[in-house]
Amino acid sequence: MKIIEKFNDLSGFDRMIIKGHIQQFYSQSGKQHFFNSNNIMYKDFGSYANKVTETLKNHVKELTEKENREYIYLNSPKISKQDTALKQLKDNPIESGLICTIATVELCSTLQVIKNYKTQKLELGNANRKCTYFYFYILDPEFGLMHIKLQSWFPFMVQVYINGREYLARQLDKEGIKYERYDNSFTYIENLEKAQELADKMESVKLTGRLDAIVSKLNPYLSVIRDTFGMVYYWCVDQCEYETDIMFNSRKDLEDIYPSLVEHALVNFKCEDVMTFLGRKMHHAFQGEIVSDIKKRPQGVRIKHRMKSNSIKMYDKYSVLRIETTIKKPTEFKIYKKIETDNGPQMRWVSMGKTIANIYRYAQVSAASNKRYLDALADAVPTGEIISEIEKITQRKKKNNKFQSGFNVLSPETCQMFSVIMDGAHTINGFTNKDICAKLFPTQFKEKRYRNKVTRLLSKLRAHGLIRKAPRSRKYFVSSKGYRIMGGILYLKTKEYPGYVLKQTEKTPA
Repeated sequence: MKIIEKFNDLSGFDRMIIKGHIQQFYSQSGKQHFFNSNNIMYKDFGSYANKVTETLKNHVKELTEKENREYIYLNSPKISKQDTALKQLKDNPIESGLICTIATVELCSTLQVIKNYKTQKLELGNANRKCTYFYFYILDPEFGLMHIKLQSWFPFMVQVYINGREYLARQLDKEGIKYERYDNSFTYIENLEKAQELADKMESVKLTGRLDAIVSKLNPYLSVIRDTFGMVYYWCVDQCEYETDIMFNSRKDLEDIYPSLVEHALVNFKCEDVMTFLGRKMHHAFQGEIVSDIKKRPQGVRIKHRMKSNSIKMYDKYSVLRIETTIKKPTEFKIYKKIETDNGPQMRWVSMGKTIANIYRYAQVSAASNKRYLDALADAVPTGEIISEIEKITQRKKKNNKFQSGFNVLSPETCQMFSVIMDGAHTINGFTNKDICAKLFPTQFKEKRYRNKVTRLLSKLRAHGLIRKAPRSRKYFVSSKGYRIMGGILYLKTKEYPGYVLKQTEKTPA
């Protein structure tokens, strides 16, 4: 069963966390250059930094007031910032622009002048301390709901949260394509082919310029940094989620198959499989942890496979089955790029870095990972999906004006017959009455009454659509319906009723 072929699917970015760093502040020479260029003495840095931070805070408050939005201070990390922002949006709806600004105190890494008691001199280093962070929640015309986190103290680290599904919703609105959403997933899209095309375009969006333009409006001190270093932020992807959504027709359709998929993934996917999904091979030199775990959530069940910091997971959201690859450590993957060598620039496969320029490769790696996972799920037996079909074969069937009785699917004899019919040796060349009779009745298969009994069984199997007869031949083949139903029955017996299987192996039909 190829799930991705049976139902509509949509692949694209989900949550992306992008961080902006002013790289020069992370090197000693860069820090020294900044101090020299702006005539700042070490002993004066504390008061200078306080002044810059105060100017930034006033600018943020003025900007928020100018937009006629709320400036909110949260004194507890237990209060959800996103819920606070969504409540503001609900109370004061807008089509685009700033929703609100939230200020809170958090731990940060910042520049600080410290005294070296050995040399009796002041030195500039890094220190962990608490400072104010600003969260700007924005309804962007292109990216939809997003937020930006800005540090109010040197080195002014900035973090941008973008959601690929929000981006796609905006693009669908522009194209006039109808869709239905549940939370952060699409349950229906009018033109799926066009939607996939729009989702793929996010890989080529010039994010660096867009993010520079947005952040420059939030921090007025960036003009000083740009004049000093000739540049501002170096943007890198801190975390990236890329998902493939399989859109089922209804929640019930997904519920019928999902428990079997979870069980199959938890029982059958080993460490080697997880590494294969993520494009790696098991090697004796591999050092890291591979963990698979399952978690029950209010929305459903989630199964996650983690290799070091990267992971792939599967969960259900209403009528959507989601396969999601998350990359936190891109160096585990390769990228084909030009590098400098002793013989000049050459194209080589090298470890992938976090630079935002590699976002297209994030998409390639993750899409391939999701597809490998879905292909591996093809072996899962969708027991819930075939229950109704199993019920039908237990009932009497009329074909060619002749009634055929139903199957007793709980009997050991029926399971043994199904097992013989499903033997892989019959896949290519099929089977005959003689083949089945010899396996069901090994000591009596030459007697006519047993061959007649098998003839009646084959006729019954054909009437219920479990096997088909080859044209102008005495050979039979298992139908796709037969593989689905007989395989499902044998699976249920093996997993849920092992006692019946034991009896089946002990008893020979008479």
